[in-house]
Amino acid sequence: MRQRLTARLARRTVQPLALASAAVVALAACSAGGTADSGADMAGNDGKNGGPAAIAVEPGADSEKVPVSRKVTVRAQGGSLSSVEVSSPGPGKLSGTWSEDKSVWTSSTPLAPGATYTVNAKGKAPEGSALTETASFTTEAAQNTFVGTYNPDKGTKVGVAMPVSITFNKPIHDKAAVERKLKVTASPAVEGAWSWMKDRDGKDRIDYRPQKYWKPGTKVTLRMDLAGVNAGGGVYGTQQRVVNFTIGDAVTSTVDVVKKTMTVAKNGKTLRTLKVSTGKKDFETWNGTMVVLSKVPTIRMNSASVGIFGPEAYDLGEVKWDVQLTPSGTYAHAAPWNEGKFGRVNGSHGCIGMSTADAKWFYDQVHLGDPVTVVNSVDTVATNNGYGDWNVDWETWQKGSALD
Repeated sequence: MRQRLTARLARRTVQPLALASAAVVALAACSAGGTADSGADMAGNDGKNGGPAAIAVEPGADSEKVPVSRKVTVRAQGGSLSSVEVSSPGPGKLSGTWSEDKSVWTSSTPLAPGATYTVNAKGKAPEGSALTETASFTTEAAQNTFVGTYNPDKGTKVGVAMPVSITFNKPIHDKAAVERKLKVTASPAVEGAWSWMKDRDGKDRIDYRPQKYWKPGTKVTLRMDLAGVNAGGGVYGTQQRVVNFTIGDAVTSTVDVVKKTMTVAKNGKTLRTLKVSTGKKDFETWNGTMVVLSKVPTIRMNSASVGIFGPEAYDLGEVKWDVQLTPSGTYAHAAPWNEGKFGRVNGSHGCIGMSTADAKWFYDQVHLGDPVTVVNSVDTVATNNGYGDWNVDWETWQKGSALD
């Protein structure tokens, strides 16, 4: 008899709960917030009166566009509940309250919009057999949402100085709430930290960098669990992303504006020292570490795009082997019009110029995320001018986090 009853209970817990759910709705419509009383009434119509015990969840399994004003209710239709967990990868877990007899659990944390929640409930039937129920539902989308544009892209291989960078399309008022849902892991592990800043166009941006450059071969994963996260001001996240990328060889370049040279090394071994011409007076090349942002074989360079007019204006139609270092217009490139100045005179408007042959060689050596450090110049490149993250000391960088 015991075995037959257990078998019937096992079959019952996996069957649809349409009839039970309908009963829950009917009782909820008649109750003005008496959660514990409703649970007690439900328990009075459970397996004790002949029906098999079960767990009912509202909203039901696979519900869509659930209003955020709705509460999650889990009821033991017979027996009692032992544990209830309701969670979403972005907003996290919901808190809740129990009825006196632990037959009903009701959420107390508001639902987040645009989030998928999973309910895992466990309990016991009157005769002691286990009850389990799992359900999921998705809340209605928020009217006002934010997204983050992230770098680097999934599946890429980048240089040792490449930070993880996310720029948001809406103001982030609750930076701590957003930062808690961003996670970077690495193999081998590193000490790293997030730091907030304003991008050059005034948008909120957060970067993650290790204390020191990544080690070649490191595998890095960014996790963005932002769906349903409240950034403040009624703006909610929508993204769930897992982004994997790999660190390539350590290709580092050092430009000395006094010596007018650029020394390029790979994994600690010097490859070549090139003769260059950097920024002239009043147009000095940024000091400090910049990071390769992009490469293009040919580009038009027009001084108007960087605010240079009058006698110093220029319009160069085909500039070869261009390695971009800042969005403000700093490149390392071929500058055959400055032939005779390389290694002798700084004559550019801030770029790092070299012969066409040397520029082609340099172009072939470097990749996205490789550091180029300028020494003996004047003003240090701003943190948000590309990836100037490495010009901030580690203690100051850590203070840029929104978390304690």
